[in-house]
Amino acid sequence: MYNIAVSFDIPAEHRETFIAAALEDGRNSARDEPGTRRFELIADADNLERFYLNEAYDDEAAFDVHCKGDHFAKFFAIIEGFATGPVWLIKGTRIEDPATSATATAHNA
Repeated sequence: MYNIAVSFDIPAEHRETFIAAALEDGRNSARDEPGTRRFELIADADNLERFYLNEAYDDEAAFDVHCKGDHFAKFFAIIEGFATGPVWLIKGTRIEDPATSATATAHNA
């Protein structure tokens, strides 16, 4: 599974616009892009102006499809005038532990 995490800094007066745009992007991407597995918006606990997007895709190709899609473009069109970011925090493929994966656990049951 391909994972990304990014941060955005959003001025207080644009907070609700950003939240609405990010949630719409995630909802529509999950609905319309079969390779989208997780799309989470997280508000920073200490900095009210910082948000994180934590996303997972089947693979890097599925993420590329997302980046070229209409939902992605709409999100960035909405936030481009006020958002600082994205700042990349994570970009890569999750490494599964075969000893604790669902398949291994099912075989041991």
